[in-house]
Amino acid sequence: MLTHFIGGEPVVAGKAFPVHDPVTGAVVRQVNEADPEIVDRAVRAAREAARDWAALPVGERAGWMRRLAEGIEERFDDLVVAEIADTGKPLDQTRTLDVPRGIANFRAFAEIAAQRPDDAFHLSGVLSYTVRRPLGVIGVIVPWNLPFLLMTWKLAPALVSGNTVVVKPSEHTPSSAAIFAEICAAAGLPPGVVNIIFGDGSAGRLLVEHPGVDGVTFTGSTRTGTSIMRSVADRVKPISFELGGKNAGLVFEDCDLDRAIEGSVKSVFTNGGQVCLCTERLYVQRPIFEEFCERLAARAQEVEPQPMISAEHREKVLSYYTLARSEGAKVLTGGGVPAFGDHRDSGYFVEPTVVTGLSEWSRFNREEIFGPVCHVAPFDSEAEAVDLANGSEYGLAATLWTTSLDRAHRVAQRLEAGLVWVNTWYVRDLRTPFGGVRLSGIGRQGGTQSLDFYSEPTTITIKLEQPDA
Repeated sequence: MLTHFIGGEPVVAGKAFPVHDPVTGAVVRQVNEADPEIVDRAVRAAREAARDWAALPVGERAGWMRRLAEGIEERFDDLVVAEIADTGKPLDQTRTLDVPRGIANFRAFAEIAAQRPDDAFHLSGVLSYTVRRPLGVIGVIVPWNLPFLLMTWKLAPALVSGNTVVVKPSEHTPSSAAIFAEICAAAGLPPGVVNIIFGDGSAGRLLVEHPGVDGVTFTGSTRTGTSIMRSVADRVKPISFELGGKNAGLVFEDCDLDRAIEGSVKSVFTNGGQVCLCTERLYVQRPIFEEFCERLAARAQEVEPQPMISAEHREKVLSYYTLARSEGAKVLTGGGVPAFGDHRDSGYFVEPTVVTGLSEWSRFNREEIFGPVCHVAPFDSEAEAVDLANGSEYGLAATLWTTSLDRAHRVAQRLEAGLVWVNTWYVRDLRTPFGGVRLSGIGRQGGTQSLDFYSEPTTITIKLEQPDA
């Protein structure tokens, strides 16, 4: 049984709910669900710890971040096992991305915060300088697709900025958060600085609506994000949202075709397409369109299927496969459920899928699917490609494949997305801004942008008296 972590101690309370293994569909653990009393207890613990934590010098808080990173290293294998058990993702991805990024997040924000200079401005006889204070208690809502990576991505800047936190991981992926609670306790982190509660969306709603929560950071669906916005509107709480995407990839005829195909395979099918940055719309210049489609479909058939996170999500993805056919798509490969002939047949798998032939205004091309699937369409001119890529209500990420340096700069700057990758995908420098526009979110994370969200500036202006002559 996984239990809440409040005020530095495990708390056994609330009815139990099951967590399923996506690979087999079997129940693998039971978890306590937070009720209003538990949420209130966690927020009060965070508030009680907030003043002393905020009073620590930033260098001392940065030291705690480094200790937490060391604790993650010590529990590395346990975290790998937990992430795989909850998500069904491959061992290699978990060992090389999910858990290492957790370590990097704490170390990176420790250095960014400790080395950040203060702002000071001088006028004649006047000195103005800016100090920043933490928001207070942050409600952290974590999704199920990259649970440990995204939890630490939010926690590190929030904590080093002087905030205390209450974390609610997805009900599908609680295990790595439970291990992180043990890491905090083993490191001797002051009680109440990090609190972790478990539950579904109702627990998340209680958390974001609690009057003791001063700010909310959320990664997940646009629909849930808009619901949270309504919940916090009355108190005008600061929010940081990284929401959905319907990301486009542009493949020009002058690209390195082998590189573009392999890059597109990664950007479409990584993590079973369950990454907000994955590509769901590919646009290929007409002279290479047929070859690209043929080769991408062939490579998709070689991709090892990965389970969707839940039976409900599998049904959602499969419903879009059905929708594609009803809207007139040509299915180049996939479009169904793989048959393994073993225990995986009870799991939540779908086939990696490539389709073409649909209108830009089809539901399939307008709505986020969040599965291992893409639609491929041709284009003729650079201007048309840009218009197609920008023709979405979302604006999180885009990829661009070309060997022309001029085109790379020219097109990248015209794409209406928070992140644009040229001849690569998913390469991240943690100092750079991360986030999207329109329905893809509000605000930016990364580097000083994260520190700015988790703190408020105060400008202090002092009149300097002139000495007597």
